[in-house]
Amino acid sequence: MVFFAIVVLSAFSVFSQSSVANYSGTWTLDLANSKLDERSRIESMKMTVSQTDKEITVATETKRPAPPANAPQGRPGGGMGRGGFGGGDGKFTYSLDGKETSDVQVTGMGSTPVKLKAQSEGGKLKLSTTRTINSQMGEVTLTTKEEWGLSADGKTLTVNREMETPRGTNSVTLVFTKN
Repeated sequence: MVFFAIVVLSAFSVFSQSSVANYSGTWTLDLANSKLDERSRIESMKMTVSQTDKEITVATETKRPAPPANAPQGRPGGGMGRGGFGGGDGKFTYSLDGKETSDVQVTGMGSTPVKLKAQSEGGKLKLSTTRTINSQMGEVTLTTKEEWGLSADGKTLTVNREMETPRGTNSVTLVFTKN
């Protein structure tokens, strides 16, 4: 009887750890309810998420305003680069088993290797992305950490995002509504 209880508890523990909320759908950024900083120049943002029991694929499209006429010349898109948050728009697939995977992102600076990791913890999905870029300053590493949480009705997705760069850490809260 004790053995049976241990087996049942172990199975429940494994099931509850691997259970990930379903984030699938098309999400639109709610600018009014998001908390962005002055470097987060965004007119609109759409995120398309597809998910299976083994992986989650996230594709983003961001529209940015034209830089002001008096803005210094350099990289477009303000202080966070053309793609902004996390190094730009694109499509990435994360493994939901907690193992790190690799991908490549093509940017204006060439192909950039990207390391991806996803983990479900306490009802939240935690995503991390690490890019290492060869630039005029030498090798630069950009790390983005996100914590995703769904509202009880599944119609609002809140993403707390922290990006670490050589210029410091930038934290924003993105609130998305499901289309």
